[in-house]
Amino acid sequence: MSFATVLIANRGAIACRIIRTLRAMGLKSVAVYSDADAGSLHVAQADQAIRIGPPPPAQSYLDSDAILNAARESGAGAIHPGYGFLAENAGFAEACEAAGIAFIGPTPDQIRAFGMKHTARALATEHGIPLAPGTDLLTDASEAVKAADAIGYPVILKATAGGGGIGMRVCRDAEAVREGFASVARLGEGNFGDAGVFLERYVERARHVEVQIFGDGTGKVVALGDRDCSLQRRNQKVVEEAPAPGLPDAVREGLHAAAIRLGEAVAYRSAGTVEFLYDAEREDFFFLEVNTRLQVEHGVTEEVTGIDLVEWMVRGGAGDFAFLDAPVPPIRGASVQVRLYAEDPALDFRPTSGVLTQVTFPADARVESWVASGTEVSSFYDPMLAKLIVTRPSRDEAVAAIADALDATRIAGIESNLRWLRDVVRMPAFTSGNVSTRALAGVEHHPRTIRVLSGGTATSVQDYPGRQGYWAIGVPPSGPMDDLSFRLGNRLLGNDEAAAGLEITATGPTLDFDVATRICLTGADFGATLDGVAIPTNRPVEVAAGQRLALGRTQGGARGYLLIAGGLDIPVYLGSRSTFDLGEFGGHAARRLVAGDTLHLADAPTGAALCVQQVPSHRSEWTLRVLYGPHGAPDFFTPDDIATIATSEWQVHYNSNRTGIRLTGPKPEWARQDGGEAGLHPSNIHDNPYAVGAVDFTGDMPIILGPDGPSLGGFVCPFVIIQADLWKAGQLAPGDTVRFVPVDDSTAREALSQQNEWLSGEATAPETSTRAADPATLSPILAELPETAQRPRTLYRRQGDRNILVEYGPIVLDLELRIRVHALMTELERLALPGVIDIVPGIRSLQVHFDPRALSQTDLLDAMIAAEERLGGLDDFVVPSRIVHLPLSWKDPAIYETIAKYEDAVRDDAPWCPDNIEFIRRINGL
Repeated sequence: MSFATVLIANRGAIACRIIRTLRAMGLKSVAVYSDADAGSLHVAQADQAIRIGPPPPAQSYLDSDAILNAARESGAGAIHPGYGFLAENAGFAEACEAAGIAFIGPTPDQIRAFGMKHTARALATEHGIPLAPGTDLLTDASEAVKAADAIGYPVILKATAGGGGIGMRVCRDAEAVREGFASVARLGEGNFGDAGVFLERYVERARHVEVQIFGDGTGKVVALGDRDCSLQRRNQKVVEEAPAPGLPDAVREGLHAAAIRLGEAVAYRSAGTVEFLYDAEREDFFFLEVNTRLQVEHGVTEEVTGIDLVEWMVRGGAGDFAFLDAPVPPIRGASVQVRLYAEDPALDFRPTSGVLTQVTFPADARVESWVASGTEVSSFYDPMLAKLIVTRPSRDEAVAAIADALDATRIAGIESNLRWLRDVVRMPAFTSGNVSTRALAGVEHHPRTIRVLSGGTATSVQDYPGRQGYWAIGVPPSGPMDDLSFRLGNRLLGNDEAAAGLEITATGPTLDFDVATRICLTGADFGATLDGVAIPTNRPVEVAAGQRLALGRTQGGARGYLLIAGGLDIPVYLGSRSTFDLGEFGGHAARRLVAGDTLHLADAPTGAALCVQQVPSHRSEWTLRVLYGPHGAPDFFTPDDIATIATSEWQVHYNSNRTGIRLTGPKPEWARQDGGEAGLHPSNIHDNPYAVGAVDFTGDMPIILGPDGPSLGGFVCPFVIIQADLWKAGQLAPGDTVRFVPVDDSTAREALSQQNEWLSGEATAPETSTRAADPATLSPILAELPETAQRPRTLYRRQGDRNILVEYGPIVLDLELRIRVHALMTELERLALPGVIDIVPGIRSLQVHFDPRALSQTDLLDAMIAAEERLGGLDDFVVPSRIVHLPLSWKDPAIYETIAKYEDAVRDDAPWCPDNIEFIRRINGL
């Protein structure tokens, strides 16, 4: 090999494909990329990657000087152009040769000879290859009309330098020719730098068949089988297969011979494709053009011949064509390829862009792609995401396999043609092999979708119970804030309670339905209308295809829910379909809904629907039943503080959301002057795990922790809302008033049981009457183990009806206490108690989150105490460690933006304002 490093002057799937072959050949690869492709797969896979400019192609992938400079910088001895961009640019090929860099492809003269369709037609005529009746280059529209009249309609206008379906227009009368001429010329000039136009007779039900050729540049040319690329949309190929089905032997031999003859006429070098139009009715074929590059569909040829065309091209670029001395391999089996595009079939195949939240391909297919989950698809380039290729012993088996492969593929986050392709490969015209370039016009595609015309204030996809089991690593559960309304809506439709639906806050979205379905609106009333007619809440409603659902402003309560029969087809991320907006994952496109989004309906089966007469009411004055703990009097609060919190009326602050609901009201007196080691304010403690629904005092202001809130914090929490009332927190709107009613453990259990019975249809009311308890008779402590020589004092604190919080020793930072936390966590993980959802460590505490339906509080407490007794002393206990590498980023602009928002919305006199770095320096005496 005369070079050791190859630069790929391209991007996307073809760049990844070339890199794979170069690695197998033992050669180094150099990727080039624009700013839009900095996170692209080909950049990560290459041995070296070089930025060549901003996103516009003219300033990056079409900038030959930038690419040649990258080749010089990397020491590349050759450039592979892939397909598209500069792949068929004779000037670029010449510039490579002038720079002493091998251009892996045909010679500049060959690119020129075949690059213009009119010169290619002249070559074909000279060598006896049949042409469809057509013209040379035309001077103007009048000349085009005269020629079209002579040939007979329909005709097709073509830009002489066009390709990829660009610069072509079918005309069925003289007026269409006159109107189309200027447009085709303009497209040719704008996309390819040449305004030349000619026309040909248009064959209505033609097939597009092409022959793969390869030459050594001295006159030896071989044909490597043929492909059918008839399934096209707007002259852009969508499905390709090899070999072309249903060709008579004589036609196939004639196609191969014509292609070889044309290649030999110019002593063709490297890979090329000769394209023909085949009239199946007359068994005639006509020359179309030659593509002097690797084709997008080259993979199907490789599959049935066993040849790596990229390897042949690279070896040929180094002057090694010895492989052409061997006989051409026979064709074995059948191969089918489909092209996955980022485009919306329901909106006339408009290109789409954005972040792909899920990308899953089948393991038993050949996949050439540049995307993965998390890839951002730019609007600057061709929207092709991937090529899916399957190969089987027979065409029937390959056709079945490509359908299975598409079924196993998932693309989410933006719209794609995936579901449309599933219909394409099942249509009779394709399965029978009776394809034509117009066959896709007959595809029956009926999307099961909801179109978002406006997203409302904050509309997101949620499911129940949300994202469980990740609290220990800081991932919140998310899920519906008002889970009772959410579950009710699914039950009223006969859905599983977990089926994904929409949570709607403040003002609702406007949605268009492409399919008939049933919906149910629950929670707050948003004055919903269907085609302008008001519809009820808490009742299933039939929606016809084409109808529009509009939701306005909430009329009581903060959140409403839209559930759909069968649910929504949303990717599962960390075990849930729920949106975590702050974390930018889950749900649809990892964010709230915006105008232009498309939601796909799932096909989950529905069962017996719930019938209810009484549903919870929404009001502006709320009563929340709470359990005392984990923190209380006299350690942190005074007894009067606890009584005041339980008897006062609190008002919901406007700065409330899914992370937490702020409340304004009386300030505690506090049982201590400060937080000791933990901080300046008496509300400060060392970081401990929180429970969703905890009333968390951050300073003097209580915040009800929401389902998107933090899992750890350094503040005390005197009460936690019982599970049966947690739904009410989702309906608290700014200005509403709240009263806390302490209850005991048995009341909490009864309330949850009553609520679940109502949702199952076994009870008539969702809520029993409240039995208030005097907090003076309650304790936040469930149990206490005294300090011994082998063990610190251990407190078991009540943290609502689904969590127990263990605390060790005095309120000081002590590494031994943290080691004990880790030891207990390890022991509980070993026990794997059924019903345990999360085990979350703090600095000197450990939280166990459990499902009371599977594990009672009493049984869990007994198991935890028994585990503690087994731990004994920890003199020989080994804990894992980790190394943190500096520098860390402290003065990030986002930090100061957050502080500014805090000053504006909460308080501006906090000691850590306006600079928390300065605050840390000051209080630590640094």
